[in-house]
Amino acid sequence: MNKRASGILLHISSLPSPFGIGDLGREAYRFVDFLKQAGQTYWQILPLNPTDTALGNSPYSSCSALASNTLFISPEQLVEDGFVEADGIVCDRAANDQKVDYPFVTALKAKILERAFVFSRKKILSDKDFKKFCAHQGSWLEDYCLFLALKSHFSGAAWTSWPADIRSRHASAVDHYSALLEEKILKEKFFQYLFYRQWSALRKYANAKDVEIIGDLPIYVQHDSVDVWASPENFQLQEDGSLKFLAGVPPDYFSQTGQLWGNPVYDWDVLQETDYAWWKERLKHNFALFDIVRIDHFRGFVDFWQVPSTETTAVNGTWGQAPAEDFFDTMLKAFKKFPIIAEDLGFLSDDVKQFIKESGFPGMKILLFAFDSDDDNPYLPHNHIKNCIVYTGTHDNNTTKGWFAQEATDKIKQKMTEVLGAEPTRDNVSWQLVTLAMRSVANTVIIPMQDLLDLDETCRMNIPGTAQGNWQWRMVASQNSPSLAQKFLKLTQKTNR
Repeated sequence: MNKRASGILLHISSLPSPFGIGDLGREAYRFVDFLKQAGQTYWQILPLNPTDTALGNSPYSSCSALASNTLFISPEQLVEDGFVEADGIVCDRAANDQKVDYPFVTALKAKILERAFVFSRKKILSDKDFKKFCAHQGSWLEDYCLFLALKSHFSGAAWTSWPADIRSRHASAVDHYSALLEEKILKEKFFQYLFYRQWSALRKYANAKDVEIIGDLPIYVQHDSVDVWASPENFQLQEDGSLKFLAGVPPDYFSQTGQLWGNPVYDWDVLQETDYAWWKERLKHNFALFDIVRIDHFRGFVDFWQVPSTETTAVNGTWGQAPAEDFFDTMLKAFKKFPIIAEDLGFLSDDVKQFIKESGFPGMKILLFAFDSDDDNPYLPHNHIKNCIVYTGTHDNNTTKGWFAQEATDKIKQKMTEVLGAEPTRDNVSWQLVTLAMRSVANTVIIPMQDLLDLDETCRMNIPGTAQGNWQWRMVASQNSPSLAQKFLKLTQKTNR
């Protein structure tokens, strides 16, 4: 990312569609066209991993680090590709076009995908592309589909409460349940194939339009996941599989009691002994899906906040150390290209700052954090460097308009006036900060779609530390209009991006 360029942050779920959630169908292609018309180089999304209503639908809390979210499969594309008949994708009721209703969407997509499986059951067994997909993705696909089949078989129970033989993956138990649940396993493989097929076509289309896709890789995985069940040795667990420590972050800007994520922390000694094989597979998989990968909570590769599993907040944690130098030396030798963005937000120790600086990986600068301190604030534009990514805000921030109305103090607004050379108001602040970001010396700028659309706090994506009401915002089809594309194109050209 060593050229002046820019892009837009918009998750797949936020795209318009008649099925209650954004998908990989025609509106995704239309958004690529919008990016091209606006002169943009990058489309940044959030993690594509499966989500769960019981976990607040967060894309950062998934049952698999490698599987993809089948809610994003386009029903219309299934019809077009001959995987289901048109009458198999009819909605029982109109979907909400401005917020994702996850229970509704989950039930609807399950019904559509079930119909697709029944319709395509016979032909997929001889489908060369399906067989090729299963063979190529087999290292994770077999475990994942068995895991989902087992979750269903045991009424959704966590893997730690399964019978001892399959909980511990005894070979005889794996063989027994693989045979018993063969049909369910085949079905899940088919669903993953459908996603992969649609995603590959969309990415190919984007790349042909000179648009690169930036994916997002959460550093941690969920405890009740195929990753921990299949490779428990990679994590700090008790003998019964329960957690020794919970991952999170100490008190910071977002929360006075820190954030207790609940994920298991890695056993870096074991990972190092295996030459980081698990991480190699994960990164290889993500580099195949995306052009560039943003690694969330990058500091966790240097030191990480671990909280005893008996705690209810993240306050009483301690810092653990990870073998950052050895890990990245190994990865850089393993991959010819290593296109990552280091999410380096929050409190950073001097060691972490030094490592990120020496690594050469571009970090992130957030303008909403720029105006609350002195002139040495690293997020202020005059302190930006070329090798960084500038955002007005991220998925964890309020929209710029909402932040200005709800969170910005008089002191912050005074500092903004000083930096901008004009007084910001609720009506102009979004594009003032968009323009400020685009003028930065930084090579890369990414703007959340909500800020381009000048949307308020009701349209923010996530409030950290809260479990409900997040990840729901959707864009209406008329909003990514030709006039907005032209407006952003003019600014992009004016700032030489």
